[in-house]
Amino acid sequence: MKPWNYDLDSPIAAIATALVPSALGIVRVSGAGSIQLISACFSRPKALTSALGNTVVYGWIIDQNGKRIDEVMIAVYRSPASFTGEESAEIIGHGGPAVVLAVYRTMLDAGFRSASRGEFALRAFTNGKTDLARAEAIREIIDSRTDTARDHAAERLAGGLSQEIHSIKNMIVTSLAALGVEIEYPEDEDTVKGAFDAQGLARACERIQRMEDAWAAEKLLRDGATVVLAGQTNAGKSSLFNSLLKEERAIVSEIHGTTRDWLESEADFLGIPVRLYDTAGIRQTTDSIEAEGVGRTRSLASQADIILYIIDSVAGITDQDEKFLTETHNPPIIPVWNKVDQKESKPLTKKLSSSLSIVKFFPVSAHTGDGIRELVEEAHAILIGENQQESQMGAGIGGLRGQAPGSERQKKALSTARAFLEHACEAEQAGFPLDAIAQDMEDAISALGEITGETTADDILSAVFSSFCVGK
Repeated sequence: MKPWNYDLDSPIAAIATALVPSALGIVRVSGAGSIQLISACFSRPKALTSALGNTVVYGWIIDQNGKRIDEVMIAVYRSPASFTGEESAEIIGHGGPAVVLAVYRTMLDAGFRSASRGEFALRAFTNGKTDLARAEAIREIIDSRTDTARDHAAERLAGGLSQEIHSIKNMIVTSLAALGVEIEYPEDEDTVKGAFDAQGLARACERIQRMEDAWAAEKLLRDGATVVLAGQTNAGKSSLFNSLLKEERAIVSEIHGTTRDWLESEADFLGIPVRLYDTAGIRQTTDSIEAEGVGRTRSLASQADIILYIIDSVAGITDQDEKFLTETHNPPIIPVWNKVDQKESKPLTKKLSSSLSIVKFFPVSAHTGDGIRELVEEAHAILIGENQQESQMGAGIGGLRGQAPGSERQKKALSTARAFLEHACEAEQAGFPLDAIAQDMEDAISALGEITGETTADDILSAVFSSFCVGK
């Protein structure tokens, strides 16, 4: 059974850009005969059909009634030198939703079929223009939320993960071939005994384990983290929120209780995408609306990955601050000593830290920006596990990069492959038959092949490509 229910030989079309007013809009087509089909609704058909690959032709798209739709440039790609490996084109016109839709409908009238989600990438995969790991990296680049996430995805797209997988597979294949000779000719004196390469498989396991360990960091780059700013009213939460975002997102006022509900925005903590929340100040209040905001603050804080608890250094630490800092054990809290730029700011003392069992306060000025970098670095360190003795972050954010798995599917396949290799080593030590050991090694090779798509089941292929957007 194929992972698709349509004809891969039929020409397809899709809108490849967002349907919003913009400078340019692109309609993408692919499939045998694509250029000829477009020429039937193009003002310069001969120029188009005679165009070489990787060239651009200027003209107008014209509908079946001869009406001009849009002035366009058509990028021509000849098989096999295209993304899909097929004859393809990109119709580049003006970016208004109405005109892009009109060009798209004209292509459908000309004989193209509407592309399904991920069908262009699927065709590239089936035509050998890319492997599955590189195809998945396309979606990762589109979904990346920080420069670091994009860099890692780009290296996977360039083949970093695929090359590492092939290298490990080759190690196993070489060992398996030697083992196969011993199985085939057990009595041959010329056969090298002891062909099982335990050290080689151990090295393969170590490389796979390193890739598995790096997944936690990659998942953090993909999914991001939640950081909540909490503290009493007028502690400077909104000012710090704006400072971390580098924009005036929240209203800042000296009036207590200005923020009555939470605000959220996206921030970049040294490559980690962070959903940052500014919350209502925590205090006792008779105002029902403000009380609701305080309740939401506590609920949101309990679900965060990190709480930045803001303390007004001018007012000093209060009973309410002490209560929150001593009673909140999860998630991790970073105590922030704010407003240190003000003359009335009280100094931090070792006695204060020890009395609250707090290792370190972070002095900052949301107004001047002093201490913000150190605060972000601390949050980053906690998120990637550098402050944990039993860190599970492997090589971390800057480690394997493009060689690390980019999805749960890839990580699971790595774990499966390593389990088979470890079982093969254990079986050899226990004196199991060589053919049973060889089967474990073959299963490990198959599991690694799932990452690049060489041995991937059709239903998995369907799930991967259907998660793409239309036009990719």
